[in-house]
Parts: sequence; C-alpha cells; structure tokens
Amino acid sequence: MARLAAAVQAGSPRAGRRRGRLPGGRHARTGGRRRRLPGRGPSGLHPWRAGGGRCSDEDRAVLDEPFVNPDPAQGEAEPVLAPLVAPDTGPAREWAEASPPLVTVHPDELPEGDSHLSVTRTFCFADLCGFTGYTRAHGPHEAVAMLGEFRRITRSVAAKRGVRVAKWLGDGAMLVSTSAAAALSLGAHLIHHFASRGVQIRVGAATGEALLFEGDDYVGEPVNLAAKLCAAAPPGEMYTVTDALDMPDWVTCIGDVTVQIRGVGPISGVHRLLPLGLAAEHGGDVSRLSSDIDALTNELDQLSSELGSELNQLSSELDELGTAGNEPMSDG
Repeated sequence: MARLAAAVQAGSPRAGRRRGRLPGGRHARTGGRRRRLPGRGPSGLHPWRAGGGRCSDEDRAVLDEPFVNPDPAQGEAEPVLAPLVAPDTGPAREWAEASPPLVTVHPDELPEGDSHLSVTRTFCFADLCGFTGYTRAHGPHEAVAMLGEFRRITRSVAAKRGVRVAKWLGDGAMLVSTSAAAALSLGAHLIHHFASRGVQIRVGAATGEALLFEGDDYVGEPVNLAAKLCAAAPPGEMYTVTDALDMPDWVTCIGDVTVQIRGVGPISGVHRLLPLGLAAEHGGDVSRLSSDIDALTNELDQLSSELGSELNQLSSELDELGTAGNEPMSDG
C-alpha cells in the first residue's frame, strides 16, 4: 500500500502542472520551455506578432507573407519577417478624414440625408483573358487553381504596393489606389507574372474624381472608363488614361492609341503600357512583322511589274489585231 501511495504521488498532476490539466494537453511544457505551435514564428508567435506588439485588424488584413520556419535546424538562424502594412484607403478612413467633426457627434446632431464623398483615385481593372478557353482545355480543377493564383498574387502584390482590392469580379478584379504609380505598377506586375502561365492579363486604368457610394463602392466617369479600357486592351497589355504618366523605370509606354468607347465615343491619348521585358519581345515581334511586310511588298512590286509587262504585250497584240481588221480587203 505504501508503494502504491508513493507511485500515485510521483505521477500526480501537481508536479510541474496546474490542477485539472491532463498530461500531454496543449498547456503541457516540454523540456522546461513552451512548446511552439506549428505555423508560428519565433517564440511561438505568429509572424505578425514576432515583429513586436499587437497587430490591429487593419494590419492583419493586408499581411500576406509566408510563415517562417517554426523549428529551425541546430545552428540555423531563424528568419524574422516584419509585417508589411499597406496604407489604408478604405471608405471608413476616407470619411473620417473628410469630416472629422462628424466622427463622434451625438446621433441627433448628425446631418440627415445621403452624403456623397468626392475622392480622387486611380481605378484599375484587371481581367484574365481566355479563361473560358483555358477551362475548356484544362478542365475546371486547373481553372479554379489558376483563378486562385490570380487572386492570391493580386491580393499579395496589392498589399505590398499600397493598393486596395475593392471587389472581385469573377475572373477579374477592381482595384483602387491613391497613387497612380502604385496602380500602374500593380497592373504591370500582374501582366509580367502571368505572361508565361497559359493565360494573359489585360488591364485598364484611369485617374479622376468619383463619388463614394453607400460607403463601399465608387461611382463616376473614371471607374467606367477604366473598366472599358480593360475590355478594349489586347491580352498582355495595359491601357491607361492619366493626366501625368508617372511610371516606374521597369514599365514603358509603347505608344498611344484612340479607343472607341460605346456610349462615350472615341478616347484619344490612351497609353499602351508594358513591362520592359515584354516590351522588348513585343518590339522584336513588330520588327519581324515589319521585315515580313517589306518582303511581301517587294514581292508585290515584282509581280506588279511582271503583270504590267504582260499587259503591255497583250495590248500591243490587240492593237495589231485591230489594225489588221481595219485594212481593206483586196478583190480577188
């Protein structure tokens, strides 16, 4: 009996654990230190907490970084990823900054009626080209995977470049930014990423004033224009209309075009933008096409010359026949 009591005392949960906690539970300690949970960063923390302090809902919403290695090998330095936070351009903050006296007023003092906030933004629409054909060729599972990649890349790059994903549009997206350069960089980034993925991206962007509608949507000419430019852009290109073409050094304008917009008419001065690498390939294609056209022109000139000679000879033969027919017949 004494041995049984000693064994029970040795295995009691009071030894190094609080009462009521079962051995092997989630609060059990291993080797005298807290056990790290899978998918967490240094000190058992999520990466957004590893940077120090608590993370707000705003920060968490835009973080899109891979997890760090929770259990690095012996002697291996564990990387620490600092949170990447994009500037908030959400409707709530826009209203707060536009009308600070109304943020905390009593309900009876808040003005009645609809309020429409006018904001200047760059609106960008991106669309997966040939998605229906891709689905038919590769099946729905591959199509869903491609769509998932499109949304993941768009969300991640938008957060890093300070652009907000306003809404998803099936196989496309509507994006909003306070910076034209950021929006154009995002569009060019998507074109560059999907250039060799079997589907291409086309992008339309426009800058101007629009009304913030019902707190989470935008209404105005630049919104409609950006959507129409996206629909008119060739696969793998970006059409944009901005007052000042502010582009990074890795994006180039390959020319301006006039686009016919239904319900609006012709829009001139539309810039065609491409990443530099694709622009070089595009330029090579244009050069090869130009050479082919020159060769065809030369062949046509040669054929035209030969045909002209043959026509001249035929005309001479016809003249001779006509002259012979007009000669008086001799009496015989």
